[in-house]
Formats: sequence, structure tokens, C-alpha cells
Amino acid sequence: MEKVSAKPDLLLSTQHSLCPGCGEPLALRTMLEIISELGLRDRTVMVCGIGCYTAFPGIVDLDVIQALHGRAPSVATGAKRVLPDRFVFTLQGDGDMVSEGLQEVIHCAARGEKFTAVMLNNGVFGETGGHMTTTSVLGQRTKTTMDTGRTAEQHGYPIKIADLLAQVDGAVYVARGAMHTPAAIAWTKRILTEAFETQLAGKGFSFVEILTMCPTDWYVTPAETPAWVEENFIGTYPLKILKTG
Repeated sequence: MEKVSAKPDLLLSTQHSLCPGCGEPLALRTMLEIISELGLRDRTVMVCGIGCYTAFPGIVDLDVIQALHGRAPSVATGAKRVLPDRFVFTLQGDGDMVSEGLQEVIHCAARGEKFTAVMLNNGVFGETGGHMTTTSVLGQRTKTTMDTGRTAEQHGYPIKIADLLAQVDGAVYVARGAMHTPAAIAWTKRILTEAFETQLAGKGFSFVEILTMCPTDWYVTPAETPAWVEENFIGTYPLKILKTG
């Protein structure tokens, strides 16, 4: 039987500053596994946004560009256009991509930029205290919606960025996954692989949204997060492929 490594080759350390039970390290591991499996380790450029996951550039054996808040898609555009033979992907959270830099990813999709954008969605600004983002679901309690949770009347409806990007002509592949169960992780690995292969084929813009757990700012224990995702997120953000071509 083939031995499975406890640590992907591209992960320099298993030590990080993220909270116990966070889903973002699982998403990172999945991406690194795929990059190794596709033989891309020596020509990958990762463009990182601002969030809890900004701890990752220091523990991955990849070339990394650190972007300003919300600007990762524009930075990735420059990297891919200057170095078209590189595999380029962005890593952003929902606060960074949708609350801070929504126009950036939409315009990149409209232009059909040939890189892959990955968004980690936990519905909160985790790094800056756990306040509401534009993807927080209705009823979700955050540091800025403690009494009533998010309401449509006061805060508006959550922006479903994957659904929005799927309507843009330049987007070729759009899908949504999650990290809360082994089955969801397997599904997410499949769609990430397909998104990466879309880029490698030179077809156009690809996007994957990944629902990630945040027990600290959901006010639950790590063991309770799978049920929280099912009860609160999946109805608004179902796991599926929204566009492929």
C-alpha cells in the first residue's frame, strides 16, 4: 500500500497562526497536493490577498506575490500576462475579494484573464475581529450583527460571487466546494483540479469558492462546524459546478 505523507512536499511547516478548527489550512493543503500532482511546483505563482490566510506565504514552497487588500486579481493579471507560461492562482477570503475588491475579480473574469481565482468563504472578517462581510448569510451572528444576525432590511442580502461570475462571458469554469466533511474535501479537490486544468489548457478565467470553517467567529466548537455549515451555509451556497466549458 502506498504510504500517504502527513505533510505535502510544498508545505514547509505544519505550524501556523490560525485558530484550531479553521478550514483554511485544509484548503491550502488540498491546493498544494494538486499542484504537486499536476507537476506545477516549479512554475507556480501564488498571489495572496489579506486575511488570516496571509500567514500561508511563509510556509509554502512556491513563488508568492503579496497583494494589497482586494487587489489580488489585478496583480495576478500582470503576473500571467508577463509570464504566460506560469501557473498563476490567487488566494483570497470573502472579505478581501467581495467586500474590499469586488470590481477586481469581475473585470478579470470579463476580460477572460487566464488564471485561477480561489476564494475562501467563511462569512466573516476573521483577521480583523469577526465582523460581517458581504457573504455573511441571513441570520448570521457576527461581531457587528450580534443581536439580530444579518437581516436583509438592515444589511442587504449576501452576494453570491460564484453565481455572479458564472454569468460573465469571460469566465470559463466556476464551481463551489467546502472543507467541512471528507466528502466535501474530495469534491473540492475534484473541482480545483478541473479549474487548474482549465487554466493549463489556456481556456480563460476559472474560479473556485471554498466554504471554510471559522469556529471562533461562528461561536461554536470545532466539532460543531460541520453541522453549522450544513444548517447555515449550504442553503445559500450549494456545492456544485456553476459553469464549465
